[in-house]
Amino acid sequence: MNAQLDHLPILILYPHNRCNCRCVMCDIWKTDQVKDISAIDLNRHLADIERLRVEWVVFSGGEPLMHSDLFRLAKLLRARNIRTTLLSTGLLVERYASQIASHLDDIVISLDGPPDIHDQVRRVPGAFASLSAGISALFECKPDFPISFRCTVQKLNCSRLRHTATTARGLGVRSISFLAADVTSTGFNRDKPWPIFRQDEVSITASELPSLDAEIEALIREEDCGGFVSESPEKLRGIADRFRARIGLTQPIAPLCNAPWVSAVVEADGTVRPCFFHAPVGSIANGDSLLQVLNGDRATAFRQSLDVANNPTCRQCVCSLHRKL
Repeated sequence: MNAQLDHLPILILYPHNRCNCRCVMCDIWKTDQVKDISAIDLNRHLADIERLRVEWVVFSGGEPLMHSDLFRLAKLLRARNIRTTLLSTGLLVERYASQIASHLDDIVISLDGPPDIHDQVRRVPGAFASLSAGISALFECKPDFPISFRCTVQKLNCSRLRHTATTARGLGVRSISFLAADVTSTGFNRDKPWPIFRQDEVSITASELPSLDAEIEALIREEDCGGFVSESPEKLRGIADRFRARIGLTQPIAPLCNAPWVSAVVEADGTVRPCFFHAPVGSIANGDSLLQVLNGDRATAFRQSLDVANNPTCRQCVCSLHRKL
């Protein structure tokens, strides 16, 4: 694959760096400084975004709806026929339902279990009720607005995956996807990887794996996998394999992925990463343009040397991307 990028189909932006949840599997909520990508910041890089023929921008974070002017960013992008997707905790969806329906193309909301488990994972009393009210408000504004869920599988919900899917169906959304909790990387505002004892607080242990395996097989039997449940049976079984590899029961295997060649992550402080989990390759906060960073020496050298199959970070990856070039 070419080390120089002339086409970047997917751009992931963190418009805001803080979050309104305190999830057990994430440290973003510990951030004590507020940083935004402003409309002025985005305007400075629109020429590069057009030159790179970006097709899809995903607003991630942090909670993007905590941004002071998120929908202005979305309008700038949609004016260039770029699809905009919002990843959200759901807590502020009811407040901004009208703007979401008007200025975004779709939304993916985190659902970490049935109501009691979801609130426990999010460590926000009433989180599920807020999420549910937000979805109702969105459907009231636009009945066919595309809403999907994403569930991060971990200790607190690993035996409730079917109940989670049933809960999602009851809310009328289009789909739900499942992925294993990341406990080994420096993503999600971790200065360094978690120590083993902290990983064990979130991850699945050897004694819990039979329960997870049984739940996944039941989910495969009872749900439309590859349909309402986005993952195929093979990918669902791969979630358990991720946890097996962490505790040394199997060898970690890198998923099929070309994320560094088809996407990039820009954080609220300007940091640019080739994906969620790899180290930064530069910053757009110091005057460099997006294109200068993505095709700079550091980023180019990274792509030239990256052997996905054998890279330790790739082999531990829980959230890969593979898109035809």
